[in-house]
Amino acid sequence: MSSSSSSYVTNYPLISAFIAFAIAQSIKFFTSWYKERRWDFKQLVASGGMPSSHSSTVVALATAVGLQEGFGGAIFATALILASIVMYDASGVRLHAGRQAQVLNQIICELPAEHPLAESRPLRELLGHTPPQVVAGGLLGAITAAVGHLIMLAGR
Repeated sequence: MSSSSSSYVTNYPLISAFIAFAIAQSIKFFTSWYKERRWDFKQLVASGGMPSSHSSTVVALATAVGLQEGFGGAIFATALILASIVMYDASGVRLHAGRQAQVLNQIICELPAEHPLAESRPLRELLGHTPPQVVAGGLLGAITAAVGHLIMLAGR
């Protein structure tokens, strides 16, 4: 294994972010099964829902960077600003875009059959997150990074 590929395997912030994403998507997958009693494999990569995997990923990254490099440096500041923008976007812009898609889909359903848009494919409605979904994702990300840090310390 080359040194560059092994550095990916030992990159604690990167691993924390991937694990937080995987846990968030897994929660959605199993929650979907519990509610619908059927496996929906699209949930493993779908956006929207509880918890926000976008938030869990960027908060895990920022937390891990802070724990590894210190919370006073430029790298942490960059990760924190990135996390803030992603979380704002998830609960703001993307949430409202999803709500607009719901309204447009309803309008299209009510069009007469002869209208050129009547056969349009429905727009995706579940794009963003509610504030509780964003907060839950953020907490999941912080916990994931903190647990990973403790595991790293125990392994030394």
